[in-house]
Amino acid sequence: MQEPMQNSLPRQLLAGAQMLFVAFGALVLMPLITGMDPNVALFTAGIGTLLFQLVTGRQVPVFLASSFAFIAPILAAKTAFGMPAVMGGIIAAGFMYVLLSLAVQLRGAGFIERLLPPVVIAPVIMCIGLALSPTAVNMAMGKSGDGATQLIEYSTATIISMSALCSTLAVAVLGRGLFRLVPILAGIIVGTLLSLVLGVIETAPIVAAPWLAMPAFVAPEFHPGAILYMLPVALAPAIEHIGGIVAIGGVTGKNFIQKPGLQRTLLGDGLATSAAGLFGGPPNTTYAEVTGAVMLTRNFNPVIMTWAAVFAIVLAFIGKFGVALQSIPVPVMGGILCLLFGSIAVVGLNTLIRQQVDLSEPRNLIIVSVTLVFGIGGMVMGSGDFALSGISLCAVAALLLNLVLPRTLP
Repeated sequence: MQEPMQNSLPRQLLAGAQMLFVAFGALVLMPLITGMDPNVALFTAGIGTLLFQLVTGRQVPVFLASSFAFIAPILAAKTAFGMPAVMGGIIAAGFMYVLLSLAVQLRGAGFIERLLPPVVIAPVIMCIGLALSPTAVNMAMGKSGDGATQLIEYSTATIISMSALCSTLAVAVLGRGLFRLVPILAGIIVGTLLSLVLGVIETAPIVAAPWLAMPAFVAPEFHPGAILYMLPVALAPAIEHIGGIVAIGGVTGKNFIQKPGLQRTLLGDGLATSAAGLFGGPPNTTYAEVTGAVMLTRNFNPVIMTWAAVFAIVLAFIGKFGVALQSIPVPVMGGILCLLFGSIAVVGLNTLIRQQVDLSEPRNLIIVSVTLVFGIGGMVMGSGDFALSGISLCAVAALLLNLVLPRTLP
């Protein structure tokens, strides 16, 4: 009885809209932090999800959208080389996934785990969250991400940011059903409404914006320095991708690692990320929130993700919608990011704990210690176009240390 109900068109449309609603908060937050057009992010999320479905034969019910793992290198590369060069780096990161999918095809699914064990990936994930914590705090206090400019008066900013943060916390802890899956969206709504009451948001641009408008697509440029910023960071989301595929397999009772195969899911994710770079959008990743919604609703039909993708593409061309998103004040995002960036760091810490990585072993201690200091401290190696720093450098350092250090140190 359940299958015909899920296959009826009205129910598919409703379920697709519901999945986009669950993904929406995180989807638009990432481009707002990095200065990208949220309408372009909606467009590339839709296109990326459709590409993923094409590559995997529409077998896996996942939705692909903005990856937070790339925030730090995007901000650094944008400052150093400009947004078009960032897009070139994102395209290159997508090709990294393609190479990984080829390696899995040739060597088997265990290849990535052997190349990137928890002792390598966990500290990199921790760095992604902790290195960005000053950005979150600055924005929560009404400053620009780098802290150089006071955009909104401090006391007003803290009221807004803490209200957004508390709303996000309340929904994450106390929410029930689907409502519990949208804490970021809840925080954005509460913070934005409070900003309206306090007169922080300028509504004139929203009123003046056209209803229909072309998203602000950005053509890519290929710059070796920007590519170097992006490529190493792709290693952590690759592991996240495997976790996401295993998770949705557990929810649906199917082994997607075997069929359609990890090589095809990685290829789909890589092509989706490269496609995002072609249009000026953020890199894509599978969304855990949507997997939670699939588990809750028992909607296992991948067609619902097709409709979620179509809705995202349609929303991308609504001009007023994009301008309204871009008018969300900095403290709203800062308050939510105080939780979000910390949560990313905790994911890395939990990976070490769950995989029982023995940090009393000198080899593991060395890898984790050097990775954390390089990533959080902002270590730089090289100069000009061929410099590695921060998250990118710590990812390379962790990988190399894992390869060169003997398995047991005296």
